[in-house]
Amino acid sequence: MTRRTWQEPVIELPHCDLPEDPAPVGGCDVCAALADQRATARQIDDSSRATDCNIEMRQHPHRRGKR
Repeated sequence: MTRRTWQEPVIELPHCDLPEDPAPVGGCDVCAALADQRATARQIDDSSRATDCNIEMRQHPHRRGKR
């Protein structure tokens, strides 16, 4: 096994735009709760949880025309 004593060069990744946060649907308690959870997650720098909230909001059934 070879031991390296130097730092590897930094890998530059291409910039990609993240999708915008979904807006909560007016009058929907689930969307409102997810938006609140997302805001709290961002305040404590928990981007994983904020992303989870966005996914749940996008997949919420009424977003596909069901109620």
